[in-house]
Amino acid sequence: MTNAEAYPISTIAPPLAGRAVASQRWSHLVFLHWRVDAALVAPLLPEGLVPDEYDGSSWVGLIPFVLDRATILGSPPIPYFGNFVEVNVRLYAVDAQGRRGVVFVSLEASRIAAVLAARTLFSLPYVWSRTRLRVDSGRYRYTSIRHRNHGLHTDIVARPGSIAALDDPLADFLTARWALFTSIRGRTVHLRNHHEPWPIYRADLLRLDDTLLAAAGFAGLADRCPDSVLYSPGVTTWFGRGD
Repeated sequence: MTNAEAYPISTIAPPLAGRAVASQRWSHLVFLHWRVDAALVAPLLPEGLVPDEYDGSSWVGLIPFVLDRATILGSPPIPYFGNFVEVNVRLYAVDAQGRRGVVFVSLEASRIAAVLAARTLFSLPYVWSRTRLRVDSGRYRYTSIRHRNHGLHTDIVARPGSIAALDDPLADFLTARWALFTSIRGRTVHLRNHHEPWPIYRADLLRLDDTLLAAAGFAGLADRCPDSVLYSPGVTTWFGRGD
């Protein structure tokens, strides 16, 4: 599989096949991305996937945001356990059918029930951490410290800008992702999501003190400036069944 054979990137999500099984609101997202060699990404992907590339590179994302208003099978929003700050490290992959998607290396979250449910049901590598967002004078500060290993942490300060990232193929490649891949009981599963097109803006990274990228297998990456810094006020997302 090569990028030439992958589905085209589209900022419009295809409709879900059948009824949505869950929904979430994602708010105040900061997208930090670095170029990396595809050879570093390939060993971290589930079976049957290859790195998705743009401009000759694979990409690693470090993405903090607020997750809330979570529902399951049409339920009302779940209080407390469905409301937390998440920080994830993610990669981009293509399967043998040409479908593009996200692969998570780690996901930090402060609600232990949500961590256990995601690990059990979808084999997603959630980790129980103390996560927070503080907003002050237009600056967004996201922090995360793992409960059982304080050495694994992140401290991100970003300032959203007012310039929209329009007609930007790289921004579309990094954000217009309508599925995730995960390995469940040895089988690579494709889980679809659907939401309105991202409102995306340029942003400035003011501070980064991070060890999550190195723990994910990308030593030294946090020591250099990201190749892309973007911000979105957010979207409401619906999830379909896996295939």
